[in-house]
Amino acid sequence: MILEIVKKTIQEQGLLEPKDRILIAYSGGADSSALLHLLLELREEWSFELFLGHFNHKLRPGAEEDECFVRSVAGKYSLPLFTGSEDVRAEAEAAGLNIEEAGRKLRYDFLGKTASEIGRAKVATGHTLTDQAETLLMRLMRGSGLRGLAGIFPLKDDVIVRPLLRVEREDVEAYLKKNKIEFRVDESNFDRRFLRNRIRLDLLPYLKENFEPAIVQHLGRIAAIIREEDRLLDKITREKARKAIAGKNADITLDLQYLSSLPRALARRVIREFITRLRGSLRKISFDDVESVLALADGKEYSLKERLVLRREGNRVFLKKKARAEDYECRWSGQEPLEIKGLGLGFTGKKFRMEKASSLSFDDRTQACLDLKKLQFPLLVRSRREGDRYRPLGAPGQKKVKEIMRARGIPLSERERRPVFLSGNEIVWILGLPVSDRFKIKEGTIDIFQIKKL
Repeated sequence: MILEIVKKTIQEQGLLEPKDRILIAYSGGADSSALLHLLLELREEWSFELFLGHFNHKLRPGAEEDECFVRSVAGKYSLPLFTGSEDVRAEAEAAGLNIEEAGRKLRYDFLGKTASEIGRAKVATGHTLTDQAETLLMRLMRGSGLRGLAGIFPLKDDVIVRPLLRVEREDVEAYLKKNKIEFRVDESNFDRRFLRNRIRLDLLPYLKENFEPAIVQHLGRIAAIIREEDRLLDKITREKARKAIAGKNADITLDLQYLSSLPRALARRVIREFITRLRGSLRKISFDDVESVLALADGKEYSLKERLVLRREGNRVFLKKKARAEDYECRWSGQEPLEIKGLGLGFTGKKFRMEKASSLSFDDRTQACLDLKKLQFPLLVRSRREGDRYRPLGAPGQKKVKEIMRARGIPLSERERRPVFLSGNEIVWILGLPVSDRFKIKEGTIDIFQIKKL
């Protein structure tokens, strides 16, 4: 029975605990509808507090009807509903992503922020065993390494949970039919221009019919085995990285002589760790990039993505430094537009009443909405400094700005271009990061001050 499989998955993987707050990523589709009703079944036994989160990509003709359906379901079960929407196409163009990647990023940003606003809520998504099989095949075709072939993780960052990851889509559909549960059909799932759809509609059915009926279960098992082995290799990599990587922040160096004593597969993983510490992520870093760093000759340089240049001198590889942007500092009343000429950035300030906040877009990539009463004007606007720290929205305490930027995958080359806004001596916002928890809009806020990037 599907409910028993879900319960077993939750318990064995440590996904949820009794009395947890759970934000269900609810699109209204088959998988998320099954997830909702299964968690409703478990709510009485485990005292879950359920919320719905719906992100409207506004890319399909039926998107508004989907949102109406979601609102009706939320009302039917008296569940709090949080909705969000962004310009996915604009994000894709600005960040150099495809539409799918941009939509996924914005959706998870929305879910993460909403979970923080709720207060330590976990985000439950409707990924199934079939999604796992599709992901493994898709990444195999794209030449992914071991980490990519590990597929979809049941638990990510101790926040995102996937209770349906051992349930095939066929079983989900049977559950919905048996319980007469209505759901929406996303017509874009039948668009064969997308690789995942071709795998779902053509390849997997062909493999099941002509090669192995249990192919989905087998692929799911392979992904689970790879995840466990990758976790072990990660532990070994961290131990070796402590000897191979020295220094801090952008001043770290990599010892290629030490790497030459390691098995090549392990040396590659240490290089990937080195690049991650420099860039904040491995996005768009290829196997060839890693091999090029490993083969870098003394006195030679290699350019990574985002114009980051690595140089080898002796046995050490390090990031070739660019001329640092000049430090700057100015006072801003918030009344006139603010121009930071050295960065080519501009901002506007606007004050308005709380009752007009419903139309706001809480998008920390381009703007900040703050409790006006808590601000001291003029605001101080300056360049980032070593040791800067503050408490971002929803965080349990203060964090170093450089660590937040690293976690968000902000390239090293971009970090010095993010102006810091302060009220008194306290950071209220940094372009691209969450607003300060102390200055956030909350119940009781009367007036809002909006900072917006031009």
